This record gives sequence, C-alpha cells and structure tokens, in this order.
Amino acid sequence: MDKALLDTDIFSEILKGIDQNVAAKATAYRSTFGHYTISVIMVMEIVKGFHRLQREDRIQQFLAGLPTVEVLMLDLRSSELAGRIYADLERTGQPIGRADPMIAAIALQHDLTLVTGNLSHYQSIQALGYDLKLDNWRA
Repeated sequence: MDKALLDTDIFSEILKGIDQNVAAKATAYRSTFGHYTISVIMVMEIVKGFHRLQREDRIQQFLAGLPTVEVLMLDLRSSELAGRIYADLERTGQPIGRADPMIAAIALQHDLTLVTGNLSHYQSIQALGYDLKLDNWRA
C-alpha cells in the first residue's frame, strides 16, 4: 500500500462510513500510516459543502478532527504545476474545474497516489502525460 492523498469524495465516504470497501481500505491505510493525508483544497470543499447546507456544527466537528490528519498545502511549486495542468486541460478542451488540478498537483509534488472515486477527471490529467498515480477505494 502506497502513501496516498485522499480526494474529497473518498474522505466524505470515510466520514459517512457507508461504503464497506472504502471503510475497509481506510482502516487498513490508517493502521499502516497512522493518519490520513489530505489537502487544503479538500478542506475548502468539505467546509463549502457543510456551509451550503448551513451545518455549522458539522464544520466545527470536521475542523476539530484536522489535528489527526496530515494536511498538505498548495505552495508555490504545486501552484505552478496546477496552473500548467489547468491550462493543458483547457487547451485540449477537457476543463475539469480549478480544484482537481490543484489536488492533482499536490499529489504529484509529494509523489503520492491520489485516492479518488472521480477517476475520469484525473485520468484526463494522466492522458496529458502527467505521472499521476490513481487508486479508487470504492472498487
């Protein structure tokens, strides 16, 4: 099992605890590495989702749990890489929004496997020649 960066959809699945495949792989991962690794972009997406639902209680619960995870930042190097990915996707007519190129860039910069259920977005980044490693814990 490789060290991985969790995408928002998979982390949400872990929080919900419904998908048995995700739960089993998450448990195995956490026992191997001791914590999950997420990005600041994922934090933004989770807070946005709860805020949209006006669930301040869930935001506070989520934020209170952050000290137990490794949170990777979008620094200058990953920002540059995200900009290149974003531009390449637009140039080839495959825009996927801004968040996913940033998450992919963070995974690439730290040489992490990106765990996501949204393979199609990230496979379009791979198709451009970026060496992005993917895994889907739902499968």
